[in-house]
Amino acid sequence: MFQYAQSVVHALSSIDGTEADVIVAYGDQAWRPRFDANALKAVPLRHWKRGELLAKIFMVLPGSVARTLAGWINPLVRELSSLQCDLWLFPAQDALTWQINEPSVATIHDLMHRYERGFPEAGSWLRFQLRESRFRNLANQSAAVLVDSDMGRHHVMESYGTREDHIHPLPYVAPSYLTGSAETADFAERYRLPKKFYFYPAQFWPHKNHARLIRALASARTIHPDMELVLAGSTTREYDTVKTMASELGLSQAIHFVGYVPDADLAGFYHRARGLVMPTFFGPTNIPPLEAMACGCPVLISDKYGMREQCGDAALYFAPQSVEEIQSTMNRLWEDEDLHSSLIKKGLERASLWKQEDFDRRLKVILGRVLDQIA
Repeated sequence: MFQYAQSVVHALSSIDGTEADVIVAYGDQAWRPRFDANALKAVPLRHWKRGELLAKIFMVLPGSVARTLAGWINPLVRELSSLQCDLWLFPAQDALTWQINEPSVATIHDLMHRYERGFPEAGSWLRFQLRESRFRNLANQSAAVLVDSDMGRHHVMESYGTREDHIHPLPYVAPSYLTGSAETADFAERYRLPKKFYFYPAQFWPHKNHARLIRALASARTIHPDMELVLAGSTTREYDTVKTMASELGLSQAIHFVGYVPDADLAGFYHRARGLVMPTFFGPTNIPPLEAMACGCPVLISDKYGMREQCGDAALYFAPQSVEEIQSTMNRLWEDEDLHSSLIKKGLERASLWKQEDFDRRLKVILGRVLDQIA
C-alpha cells in the first residue's frame, strides 16, 4: 500500500493546474518531504489520529449509518469537508473512505481474507468480519474503486456484486528508485552475498510460504549443492520458526537472512540474484515481480490469481502448495543459461510496457471519468 500511495502521489503531481486543483491531506509528517519533492499543495490534518480511530470504530456499522454518525462526531470528517474538494482519493483501503461527506475513490488491494481464509492473518473469525465490513463498504459506498488487475476487479464483483463499470484496474508499477539510484559503496561488504543465489524479499507471514520454499531448497541441493537462498524481511512474526527450520534441515550456511533491506539497497539484490523466487499464496498481483523484471532479474512465482496477468511469459510458474514444483522450477533456472538470458530479456521488455508515466495517465483518465459521473 505504501508503494502504491507513492505512485498515486507522483500521478497527482503530474496533473496540470489548469485541469484540476490538487490538494493532498495527510496526517503522518513522514510524507511531507515527498509532497514537497513533487510540488504538491499539502495540508496537514490536525485530527487524523482521533479521526482514523473513530472511523475504525464506525466500520462495524452499515455504510449510510457510519457516514451520518461520522458527520456528527468525527472531527476529521469536518476537517476534510472544510477543504471543499469535489472528490477524495484514498490509496490505502481506509475505513474513512466511505464515511466522509464528499464523493470518494476507494482502493481495494486484495480480498485474500475471502480467497485464502485458511491463513490466520487473513481469515480468523474476527479479522474476517472486520475485513468484510471494510471491503463491502469500500466496494459499494464509494464513487469508484481502484484495483490492481482485471482479476482484482473480478474478485470485487464476485464478492460484493459491485458493478463492473464502477471498478477501475490501475496496476502496480515498479518503484522508480530501483532504476534511478546508484548502489551504495559499501553494499558488497555489508551484505556479503553468495556468488549465485535466489532472492525472496517478504515478511515472515505464513502465507508467504517460506516453509515450502526451504524444503524445496533442501531437495534441490541434492542435485545442485551450490544453490543458496537470500531472505530479506524484518525479524518478526514467523522469522524464528523459519530460521529454526533452516537449521534443522542443515541449511544454515545455504540460507542467508539479511533482515530489513532499505529501498536504496534493494536493486543490488535483484541485480546479483539468479532469480526472484516468490511462492506466496496471496495476490491478485504483487510488487516484487515488477521490481525484479525492471532490474533484469528472472522471476519464479506462484501460479495464482493475477500472476500471469502481471508477468505474462516473463516468468516461470509453479503451484505454491507443491514443494516438488517449486524445487523443479528452481533447478530448471539454476542450470539453464539460455532460459536465464531469455527471462531477463522478456522481463525488461514487459517492464517497459507499464511505467510510472503510464500509471499517471491511467489515473488521470479514471479521475476524469469519475468527476464527469458525479458532476
